[in-house]
Amino acid sequence: MPSADQPLQCMFDTETLLAAVSFVNRLASGELLTGTPTVLEIRTTDLTLANKAINTAQIVVLEDTVAIGQAVQFSVTGGTGGRAYEIEITVNTDAGVAQTFVERVPLQVIA
Repeated sequence: MPSADQPLQCMFDTETLLAAVSFVNRLASGELLTGTPTVLEIRTTDLTLANKAINTAQIVVLEDTVAIGQAVQFSVTGGTGGRAYEIEITVNTDAGVAQTFVERVPLQVIA
């Protein structure tokens, strides 16, 4: 089930979507994301998910400025127009007791 914090993303079936998901509200003070995130499509293999990384520069996600190391970025291509998809992101943190976060993001592909 998608996180309540993640709004529906939309793209045309001919587009490449550059997506970013912020983890600011889940990180403790001074904590950052680390390693290589896992970004998977749930239920089908219609989408191509690439360029999966933690942000290395300050970015804007949903009109909020997100500092380095606090978001996951990736690109999405493919899909079938008129279909809804769900993307799952798993990422670790650098806390003394490391955490693993999982977010699900809904995606609607438009023909």
